Parts: sequence; C-alpha cells; structure tokens
Amino acid sequence: MIKEKIIFHLDVNSAYLSFEAAHRLQRGDNLDLREVSSVIGGDPKTRHGIILAKSIPAKKHGIKTGESIYLACKKCPELIIVPPNYSLYMKCSNAFVNILKEYSPLVERFSIDECWLDYTGMDIHFGDPIKAAYEIKERIKTELGFTINIGIGNSKLLSKQASEFEKPDKVHTLFKYEIREKMWSLPIEELFGVGRATAPKFRKMGINTIGDLANYNFEYIKYKFKSHGELIWRYANRIDDSPVRTDNHSNMKGLSNSTTRSFDVTNKQDAFMVLLSLVETVAMRLRDAGSLCGVISVSLKNSDFIRYSHQKKLLSSTDSTTEIYNVVKQIFNEMWKRETIRQLGVRVTDISQNIYYQKTFFDEENKEKNKQIDKAMDGIRQKFGSKSVVRASFLHSGIKPLTGEVISDEEYPIMSSIL
Repeated sequence: MIKEKIIFHLDVNSAYLSFEAAHRLQRGDNLDLREVSSVIGGDPKTRHGIILAKSIPAKKHGIKTGESIYLACKKCPELIIVPPNYSLYMKCSNAFVNILKEYSPLVERFSIDECWLDYTGMDIHFGDPIKAAYEIKERIKTELGFTINIGIGNSKLLSKQASEFEKPDKVHTLFKYEIREKMWSLPIEELFGVGRATAPKFRKMGINTIGDLANYNFEYIKYKFKSHGELIWRYANRIDDSPVRTDNHSNMKGLSNSTTRSFDVTNKQDAFMVLLSLVETVAMRLRDAGSLCGVISVSLKNSDFIRYSHQKKLLSSTDSTTEIYNVVKQIFNEMWKRETIRQLGVRVTDISQNIYYQKTFFDEENKEKNKQIDKAMDGIRQKFGSKSVVRASFLHSGIKPLTGEVISDEEYPIMSSIL
C-alpha cells in the first residue's frame, strides 16, 4: 500500500525584519523591531527606496511592501527604517534550512525564507506530523530567534496554501478531506498562483471564491487563460503531484535590484560604480539560491523621470559577479544618452539551476578564478557581515557596495510536473 504524502511548507514570518530583529536582540539590543513601527528597505538618511518588509505595527499604519519609503514615512513619521543586509539574511536562511534537514533528507528551498519538507515516512523517527511541526517551529524560535508558519498537507500546493492561513507563529493543516471546508470558501485572490492581474478577470466571470473556480468549466478556463488557467484550475482542485526537490531547482522568474540616488549621476564612472554595487547584491542572491541567469537587463530613469531599459541574452548562463558586471557595462554603454541619471536598475532573468551549465567556446579562461573569488567573498560576508570585505574600487568613491533593494519575481512559480 502506497503511503499518503505528508508535505510541510515552512515560511519565515516577515523574514527580513525578523532576521534583523533576532540578530540585534542576540547582540544585546533591547528593542525588538517586530514590536514597533519599523521596515526594512531603502536608505534611512535620504529616505529613498522601497519597503521590503514591515512589522505588524507598521502594517497597522497602512504601510505596504513595495511602496516607497517616502510614502511610508508620510503615513508614519516615527517609522524606524533599517537598510537591507543580505549577507545576514543568507546566514539566517542557511541556519533555518540546516535545522529542517535534521527532520528529512528531502528539503526544497523555494526562496530565502520558504522551504518545503517531505515528511512522508518520517513519523517513525519523529512521530505525528503535527507534533513534529510544532517541535520544528519551537526549535527555530528558541535557537534562531525568529518565528515561522508551517502548513501541512498531502502536496506542496496544499501545504503552501495552509501556511498562508492565520499568521504569525502558527501551524495549520490542509489535507485533501479539508479542501471544501478550509480552502474552497476563501476569496479567489488567496489561491496560490492568482495574481493581481488575474483576480479581477475571474471576478468579472462570477468566480469569487476558490470553490467557484474549482467547479467552473475546465475547458473554458483553459481557453480563456491558456496554460496558466489550466494550472490554477488544477490548483483549485488540489491536483498537484510535484515532488519536493533537493537539486537547487529555482522557481524564481528573475531577480531585480535598483536604487534611486540622493544625487544625480552625470558621468559614466559614477554610473559604473552604482551598477557594480547593484550587481554584487544580485549575483550574491543568485549564488545563494543555487541559480544561474541567462538574460541581463539594465534600466535607468533620467532627471525628467523618463525610464527605459535594454537587455542582452548570454551565450552561457552565469552567477559570476564579474561576468554579469561586464555585460551590464556593455549594455549601459549602448543605451545611455549622456543625460543626467536619477535611478539605475539591474535585472537578471532566464533563471536555471547551477548543477550544470552549457559551456561555450567563448568562456573566459579565468572563469574558475572568478568563481573562487565570489565564493571567498560570499563566505566572508556571511560570516563577518556585508562590510567585512569591500572591492578596492569602492574606496573613496562615495558609493556603497551592495546597495539597492533586491526583489525576486515569484508571482507564478510553476510546479512543472503538474502539466
């Protein structure tokens, strides 16, 4: 008899803010950022940039993830702003994953703050799944200092949906027999894979709940919304056989990083330094996710607030800071019209796993050397902080390394084995 799958989805509550708060408390700080109006993102001095994470008190002021620091400060003048620290986030994320691997050999890292864990058959070692979930949750709170939500279900989809129920610091179940009671009554917007653009279209069709979609004519949904419609109709009907993967498979569609300068950039050298600081953070996130990129884009906004971008397809995918930066400089040289620059951005897409990649005849001889340099710098920054090692080119430049706000695009992560 084949045993029913038991899958956990584990999601850190307000990850960036929780990581920073736990880090500060462990070092003697008396203020818990999670208990006051605080956000992660942007520059505290200039108050430029966007919100990456917010505390519950900040949320009560109407502050939203993704909005500008300027707007957030208008809503809450006493708002505490903390700049992002990606090396710290990676360190916390790795510690989080290491605890999970004690409970199952099958752990899939979905993002820096989310994982799936296949608990099937592990009850003989750690007992009832719900009991084990509470044990994991409490261990992470005690040992690492931050809280998580855990969803338990018979598939990745159901566990993911369950972890989105009441937050923070909760364990929820969503087994197949609980679908009608717990899932079908929810608003259509709460279905995994339904984004802000799709939800209004469903509501115009009279599809207001997940149950409405589950019971809607499949062929019409497929006709109207193509492959994505087929996918989310299957999600609504809890059809998901995708396995928990351990091969660093990346569900990200892309990573982007941008910064609005407190001063206008008027020359190429300053622009290159800003772009390097953005590339450093993007490339470090790529490597931490075990991923490579195949397309690189550069965007800029000039002093007239006109924005445009160019992109380049690579001959072979990469996660190298140097290689990405060299392409970014090439793109910038081709696109810049010598006007004053207000904002710069770097984006990488065509994401793939880094287990193997296709070499080309044009690969540089020093590719392995660049790889070792990146590995050494990442290791030092994760252990001693983002300021522990800095490229010499940033010295006396007035431009900080590792700037910007990295955003990963995961609105429609596809579990490929479903289709």
